Amino acid sequence: MAKNQNERLRPSDIQADKDAHAALKALTDYNPSNKKFTADKVAAARKAMDDAQDEETQAEKVAMKKRDAANAAEWAFHNIIIGVKNQVLAQYDDDSDEIQSMGRKKKSEYKKPGGRPKKDGK
Repeated sequence: MAKNQNERLRPSDIQADKDAHAALKALTDYNPSNKKFTADKVAAARKAMDDAQDEETQAEKVAMKKRDAANAAEWAFHNIIIGVKNQVLAQYDDDSDEIQSMGRKKKSEYKKPGGRPKKDGK
């Protein structure tokens, strides 16, 4: 039995198990003494695994669609807010408290350009 069954199996291990199951199907005289390992129980476990993997794949696709929808909604909201900020700037002064309340700096808060000191006429 596996040591840590909370971790996912490597795909190579799963493929090896599938290959062993295919080989088991070819054994016509397989009759285990422990009835937990009959061919019917192996087939049922394989079907349960395949069904669970299919459900996981479908859930991932649904999650990807929902993530894309959320992303689109976030961008739509962001673009509208940018437009709102531009409209506030157009309606009010660029040095107003209203523009500052929208998260932008007032024009007077920006540093004045310092420029380079002039050389002595040389």
